[in-house]
Amino acid sequence: MQRIAILSVNHQLAPVEVREKVAFAAGELSNALAQFNQTQGVEACAILSTCNRTEVYAVINTDNAKEILSDYLSNTHNIDRSELDSYLSYFEGDDAVEHICHVATGLDSLVLGEPQILGQLKDAYHAAKEANTLNKLLEKLFQHAFSTAKKVRTDTEIGSSPVSVAYCAVKLSEKIFADLAEQT
Repeated sequence: MQRIAILSVNHQLAPVEVREKVAFAAGELSNALAQFNQTQGVEACAILSTCNRTEVYAVINTDNAKEILSDYLSNTHNIDRSELDSYLSYFEGDDAVEHICHVATGLDSLVLGEPQILGQLKDAYHAAKEANTLNKLLEKLFQHAFSTAKKVRTDTEIGSSPVSVAYCAVKLSEKIFADLAEQT
């Protein structure tokens, strides 16, 4: 039986030093996808790696999906799995669909509603497509997340104002300092 599974190490549970340990550099993503896709039980896969999260998406055909994803992430980065366990979030089935939609819309971002994550998720999708590690089910999952994000941005005010960590830092600085231009 095929099941959608997602393993996430993100800003909500993991400090920066842990997120850095499990990050994938852009240049190693193609090989990482190929290796992941050859793992027993994995039918399709994709990897999202940003400064705030690393997530592995997979279609798994066994009952031990969480172990497969956890072992892959820890083995690939030479980290003892026990060191990672408390920082992992695991989603399967409908929970996985809900999670990727939250990620795509920016609802799961450090700055609520930030739009960059959708582009990063699209990059992860395209990398998996280029590496030929998608199947119809994983393709459908990504397309659903993209259309959900578009609908949320169109039908709500979540995307109505500029949002990023840098933008928030500038706005906070402006509140703290009466005239930012006069500060050194």
